[in-house]
Amino acid sequence: MGANAKPANARRLAIAISIVGALLSSSQRLPAQTPPSTASNKAIGTIKSITGTAIALTPDTGPEVTIAVQPATKFLRVAPGEKTLKNATPIQAQDLQVGDRILVAGQPSGDNTSLIASTVVVMTKTDLQAEHQREMDDWQKRGVDGLATAVDPTAGTVTISVRSKPTVVHTSSSTVVRRYPPDSVKFDEAKPSTLQEIHAGDQVRARGDRSADGAQLTADEVVSGSFRNIAGTVNSVDESSSTISVHDLLSKKNVTVKVTQDSQLRHLPPEMAQRLAMRLKRTGGVATTGAAPGGAGNAPSRPPMGAPGAMEGTEGAAGRRPGGAPDLQQMLSRMPAVALTDLHKGDAVVALSTEGTAGEGTAITLLTGVEAILQAAPNASGASILTPWSLSAPSGDAGGP
Repeated sequence: MGANAKPANARRLAIAISIVGALLSSSQRLPAQTPPSTASNKAIGTIKSITGTAIALTPDTGPEVTIAVQPATKFLRVAPGEKTLKNATPIQAQDLQVGDRILVAGQPSGDNTSLIASTVVVMTKTDLQAEHQREMDDWQKRGVDGLATAVDPTAGTVTISVRSKPTVVHTSSSTVVRRYPPDSVKFDEAKPSTLQEIHAGDQVRARGDRSADGAQLTADEVVSGSFRNIAGTVNSVDESSSTISVHDLLSKKNVTVKVTQDSQLRHLPPEMAQRLAMRLKRTGGVATTGAAPGGAGNAPSRPPMGAPGAMEGTEGAAGRRPGGAPDLQQMLSRMPAVALTDLHKGDAVVALSTEGTAGEGTAITLLTGVEAILQAAPNASGASILTPWSLSAPSGDAGGP
């Protein structure tokens, strides 16, 4: 493969394996309106435990907070997505459960060890789970994802490649635009953003109303991020820092990847690796799975982050979508899990990671057992070797972020 083909192939190297999805979506945030009270302090977060009249709260930021409940404390339940307390329903203290999201208004105790609650606004864990499922279903039905090929902030559009075909995503003042931080793959950590922050080659996911031909989408929500693909051999494994050093075939450099509890580590069975390797050999180093390069990878994840990942019921047997090519993300979700301690110097790996900071990214998905694939086309660029991983099913059919 010639040198001029390498940049094109690198751009096609889509977010291959999985992008981790979302523990909480934007509609699961508590209303911005402060509860009616004379409180001089407030806290928002998730209930960790309940002991008598004391609630241990894990806040969105900062250390754990103790909430002291009084007989006069008011409890209001709101549904996910509510912006005000207009439709709030009164509940009792005993209705609270671990995992509920609460917004507390009150006064600090005299010794500043707790917050004496005057009003507690609650989004129940059950309601949040139901809303999360509804949103995942909506991403599955109305979502698309692909690599950005053009961005026009003035026109409010971003063009993405979906199954190698362009789709123009139209935004408006009501469109929610977010972006993954360089060191995170959690959907709930995606920050408010603008189209100006999206660049060619970024992964873009959009949810909205599609035109009949699929060439246009009017977006309710757009999420973008810049990720990196790695293929190579393990140099070393540092269990104390939970990091892996990999000699990357794409950059010809050593890269460091951090593994967290949210990272998805899988082992590719020999028979599957051999099948993909045979395809590489037959096509001279460019693998095909019945779809054209440039398609986008599936959303994770809720892998980590409670990502939605592959959605059951969206494909036929053996990881094949009805009437279509094999869905590699569905296949990978069924592969055996591996631990950091299972990795050793010299092991071949394929990984998807965050862009990262200070030269260190966080692994989203990492695959072992890929020796046959990397050996199948020794003279091909790393990008062409990884082409199979960019051919998983579009998220418009298989799930959201």
